[in-house]
Amino acid sequence: MSTSGRLEAIWSKRAHRGMMDPLRTATLIAGRGLEGSVGRSTRRQVTLLDLERWQRATAPLGAVIDPGLRRANLLLSGVPLVDTRGRTLRIGMTLLRIGGETTPCERMDEAFAGLRDALRAEWGGGAFAQVLVGGEIRLGDAVAWEDT
Repeated sequence: MSTSGRLEAIWSKRAHRGMMDPLRTATLIAGRGLEGSVGRSTRRQVTLLDLERWQRATAPLGAVIDPGLRRANLLLSGVPLVDTRGRTLRIGMTLLRIGGETTPCERMDEAFAGLRDALRAEWGGGAFAQVLVGGEIRLGDAVAWEDT
């Protein structure tokens, strides 16, 4: 494995357009996504956000903005997500395949004025993935790209 990082936050969405609940542990289900979280599909089972990219994208807005407003399931540090389509990511003992970039929607401007445009460049809105190998994840788990 290379480029190691850490799982900084886990959020589950209880209902469509509903609150994002912070979790300390969660279960990823192979072929399905984050157990108990709604809004997932076959293609977009889990959404991921890169903490460092988030901080660079939001800095010009002049405020410290909670990454939970992005409404992603997982917040990672130390593992850049830019241009990672098709790569495999290990979180703890689970494996995720990156399906592509998550495009920011109009909900971002509802959360903070100008956030949608700030996240448009270079995968600022994060990535979506499919769960290849499920299992329990917890805050602080090691995150790393699998060597190809």
